[in-house]
Amino acid sequence: MPERNFRSFSGRSFLSYTPIRSISSGSSKWSSLSPSTDSTASWPTPSKSLKGNSRCPRIFSVPGFASIRQHASPKQIAFVLAGIAFLLVLLLPAHTSQRSSIADVHSLGGSQPIRAYFPEDANKKGPDPIRWLEQNSNNKYAVSKGLPAPSLGWNRRPKAALISLVRNSELEGIMQSMRQLEFRWNRKYQYPWIFFNDEPFTEEFKAATKKLTSAKCYYEVVPKEHWSLPDWIDQGRFMNSLEYLGTIGVGKGWLVSYHHMCRWNSGFFYKHPFLKNYDFYWRVEPDVHYFCDIDYDVFRFMRDNNLNYGFNMNILDDARSFPSLWTRTRNFAATHPHLIHPEADLGWLLDPSNGGEYNSCQFFSNFEIGSLNFWRDEANEAYFDWLDKAGGFYYERFGDAPVHTLSVSMFLPKREIWYFRDIGYQHDINHHCPPHREGKCSCEPTRIDENFYRLVPSESTQRKPSDTCIRQFLGGEWLKKKEGWTMLGEKAFGGDGYHGYELVGDE
Repeated sequence: MPERNFRSFSGRSFLSYTPIRSISSGSSKWSSLSPSTDSTASWPTPSKSLKGNSRCPRIFSVPGFASIRQHASPKQIAFVLAGIAFLLVLLLPAHTSQRSSIADVHSLGGSQPIRAYFPEDANKKGPDPIRWLEQNSNNKYAVSKGLPAPSLGWNRRPKAALISLVRNSELEGIMQSMRQLEFRWNRKYQYPWIFFNDEPFTEEFKAATKKLTSAKCYYEVVPKEHWSLPDWIDQGRFMNSLEYLGTIGVGKGWLVSYHHMCRWNSGFFYKHPFLKNYDFYWRVEPDVHYFCDIDYDVFRFMRDNNLNYGFNMNILDDARSFPSLWTRTRNFAATHPHLIHPEADLGWLLDPSNGGEYNSCQFFSNFEIGSLNFWRDEANEAYFDWLDKAGGFYYERFGDAPVHTLSVSMFLPKREIWYFRDIGYQHDINHHCPPHREGKCSCEPTRIDENFYRLVPSESTQRKPSDTCIRQFLGGEWLKKKEGWTMLGEKAFGGDGYHGYELVGDE
């Protein structure tokens, strides 16, 4: 199968196909707008002492200490001792005092992380994420219930948070998501929760969510200008588009608030003033499930390995939602070639059997761990503004998932994108459960191709690509077919045409 390289974005050389010899390895109805703002925080009561090594350092055996005692006042000695104690705490490995009392539960076992295939010219030396997992799992950086010990600059906790766009009426749903993510991960790491709403949160919402975590909680209101119809949108045309999208059955495309939500998730969430001092985020939706114990600091993992975007499902979207998205993206790339990353690879998003058009594959952004600084970068900001001014978030239903997917693929090399295969997750009908994590996950393992076209209605005439989205992203060995297998042959016997791969996905 030819490697599809997205190397030039201007003129006729926008897309080239280069054969190679071998390869290796939003969702809710939102209530009415409100210009009000609200910001409160819940602070846990600090523990009186840090957990860690209970043995006192033998400072009185330091050579010369006896003579110091003879010529110094008690206050001077106390000052020196305090300084020594502080240095000892500072220089000890951070995880010594940050280890959780929760039992270690991590084992890479047979569920090995999967790397995407990198072309040779992009496979440069750099951090090794798999080696990092081997060395830093087993809850190495879990914090105690008290304050974390200070650590050297290179080892500081990332400035990161769990963020959720949620309505007051979705309290039960977000409580369920919080319970599972806290139990599986955040009770050990205690990153703050930041909740966003287009109206002020109720006291009931605040009280109920604070009870579910010992981490700090913040409650923020989305600025009115980020949750309203832009002045360049023709309201009559918009109302007609709502009727049309509802008539053809595009998911929630007839809801005004859903369009606001897609636009906010695409280009405004990272601009919220409260997030200005944060570098990483984990997006959490109401009514989702987290099935597996997560035994490492995902934010440290992203930062230490120079990763900018993480996903755990890569699936097909309903192409009727965004008919002009690819044309507008091509035009943007041709107009702004200097913004495209030199190692960008959109080949996995293009269908060679359909003239190199966008195949509608997307990172399922309801689960998303990423860098806020990436979204704030000039390239992404220019791309979002280009789409926004064209009106696609209102005249069509541009979703944040395909918009994020195209942005990530244009402005990042593949090695800065990570497949969190080990995190079991479910959002509505889309369900991912990793193999070989017995005792660590409360779900039945799913095929790697499990969710491929679930979002495409059965009656849709949308053309499906010849390979599943996740396999096109991973590339290499994941695309190899069994000898003698054909898609037409499988379909003739009632299959869907996607069971002929040599690698099943549960290896």
